[in-house]
Amino acid sequence: MFIDSHCHLDFDVFDEQRDSLMSRCLENEVTGFLVPGTTFASWSKLEALIKRYPEWRAAYGLHPYFLAEASLDQIDFLGEQCDTQRVVAVGEIGLDCWPNAVDMSVQIPFFSRQLSVAKSLKLPVILHARKSYDLVLKCLREVGFKDGGVVHAFNGSLEQAKRFLDLGFVLGIGGTVTYPRAKKAHRVLASLSNSAFVLETDSPDMPLYGFQGQNNTPLSIPLIAQCVASIREEGVELIAQQTYDNLLRAFPRWNEDLL
Repeated sequence: MFIDSHCHLDFDVFDEQRDSLMSRCLENEVTGFLVPGTTFASWSKLEALIKRYPEWRAAYGLHPYFLAEASLDQIDFLGEQCDTQRVVAVGEIGLDCWPNAVDMSVQIPFFSRQLSVAKSLKLPVILHARKSYDLVLKCLREVGFKDGGVVHAFNGSLEQAKRFLDLGFVLGIGGTVTYPRAKKAHRVLASLSNSAFVLETDSPDMPLYGFQGQNNTPLSIPLIAQCVASIREEGVELIAQQTYDNLLRAFPRWNEDLL
């Protein structure tokens, strides 16, 4: 049994295939899905879909790459939104140093305020930290956030990994490790403890090696697990069990009835 700890199944690209995709996932032992919110406008659609698919869990947040259309007062509604059905985290939140991202002077207040909401709710967070690990760690320390969560699409050094792990986070491992040239990611993954990571796809983004140019889906999770097992020289069944256990530890509300 596998869980996709980060997939955007609420995106419009899945509207015409969502039901059939869910059936195929369940047939292939992908049985749980964590869907993070990205914009204020998307929260209502995600809330409606959560009620339709019992295998889904939600997180709500304002994604750093889309803040040009956001306002800080939207964060005032985050606590109320996180009191809805099957919510396990605040996210996707963080800092993004990619070209064309909004200025860091805008991103940091959004990130810090959302961290403060998560802290007040005692909820873990889903961190987006593209080329910004040290800045994200600084913000976590400044807010005094200690409820952990997942560092989405982790691609940093082993030292950076240890700093997040020391704060109670686990690392999201996805399609990057399927690329033969991702040697640093392979070395870090091979060095992690069994309790340090979960599996994710970032669907419809981050396609696996050999599937470039195609929309990604949670059906990729078993393939990622096979790659992880090969890199770590462990069995796929062990990877499935470990990552399931790690996810439940990272998101304690996963199995709660949040109606």
